[in-house]
Amino acid sequence: MTHKGRIASAVALTTLTLGLTACNDGEDAASAQDSPSASAPASSDPGSKSPSADPSDDAAAPAGGDVAAPGTKFKIGDRAVLPFKYGTDKKGTVAVTVTAIEKGAEADMAAFGGKAKGMTPYYIRMKVENVGGTDLSYASLRLRGKLEGGGPTGVILVGDLPGKCDSETAPRDFTTKGASYETCSLSATKTDPIAVASFEEGDAYRDSPVLWTS
Repeated sequence: MTHKGRIASAVALTTLTLGLTACNDGEDAASAQDSPSASAPASSDPGSKSPSADPSDDAAAPAGGDVAAPGTKFKIGDRAVLPFKYGTDKKGTVAVTVTAIEKGAEADMAAFGGKAKGMTPYYIRMKVENVGGTDLSYASLRLRGKLEGGGPTGVILVGDLPGKCDSETAPRDFTTKGASYETCSLSATKTDPIAVASFEEGDAYRDSPVLWTS
């Protein structure tokens, strides 16, 4: 997988090449900037239909439990059933289990360059299941890190750190009920520790996300 990093401020945008092979098409970008929100990563697989995921309320009916209402709070290790939409034609229901929120080392952020100095990465590890049985192959899902209490981190990170936190797309056979895969969402903070994982995709969850806490 190839990666290209950029760190943006309100004044200027600087493009930096990581210590990895740069890609030609701009996919699999990783970036950090001062902001209270995060963006979903682009899919690296040509089979995907869109670079972003946008769950909506009219997703397929769940087949593995009731859909979690906006604002529901879970503990790490709990399974949450959620509506999911990816691109324009992939729609269904998934179950997300956050298995860990792991603190990384500041040195892990070296790939982002000098503007990432002082940032501590956190790795949100999760299992994603297809509970609706619809075709969600090559889709990607991302959770956002929050401070204890649900406050924003002030940092945007898009992408992954190979070998530390790999953001995986759903496999080609993620098309049937019970199919699953594991992935990781990367977050970072310059202040307090990240202690919450947040699902904020789609209108219903943007203002009232589903949260996992320790």
